[in-house]
Amino acid sequence: MNILICDDDRDIVNALCIYLKGQDYGIFEAYDGRQALDIIRSEDIQLVLLDIMMPGMDGITALSKIREESNVPVILLTAKSEDADKILGLDVGADDYITKPFNPAEVVARVRSQIRRYTRLGGKQYGGGSNIVIGGLELNDESKEVWADGDPVSLTPKEFEILKLLMENPGKVFSPGEIYSAVWKGAAYASDSNTVAVHVRHIREKVESDPSDPRYIKVIFGQGYKMEKEREKR
Repeated sequence: MNILICDDDRDIVNALCIYLKGQDYGIFEAYDGRQALDIIRSEDIQLVLLDIMMPGMDGITALSKIREESNVPVILLTAKSEDADKILGLDVGADDYITKPFNPAEVVARVRSQIRRYTRLGGKQYGGGSNIVIGGLELNDESKEVWADGDPVSLTPKEFEILKLLMENPGKVFSPGEIYSAVWKGAAYASDSNTVAVHVRHIREKVESDPSDPRYIKVIFGQGYKMEKEREKR
């Protein structure tokens, strides 16, 4: 598997090379968006780590051009101050993001997740199908399978249906009553809010890397629950 690392900071490129070479990946290096495009066009690349802020061609512009030609997974390298660009990158077609400073274990886990997904789908990241993908979270409605960062997750049927409801409607807030009615197919009563809360807690314990600081399923105080990020359907 070949990985392209693109960042104008050579120290960051060197650090990422150290993290990933130990995992037996082939590494290509670029220091601006144009170099990255040239390498993607000439080499067999399975994943791109792409910095947002670079001189010349920045990461967002490079990403948009990559998406015109390739469905290779792209993980953005972002600073905490680049939230707006991070959102734009996800809209343009990024598959995930990693915030600087990097945690080496997180870098390796996210890279493995994207490569597993890319390989499992035969190198096709987009198109028709029953998969819903949000960041490192993936749900297949036909096989009733769920993966978190590439690892399979075992959910009960009700947990699966709740997660599916939220992932099919990213950004939409569902009250506990709405979730209960949709999943249990019946009228919801006040006591059913606790049933939903318990199920949501169990889902978060299984799919979130840190359930106390969830990345995906958010609680909106006094209103209900929502899935945080924009989805990608495949």
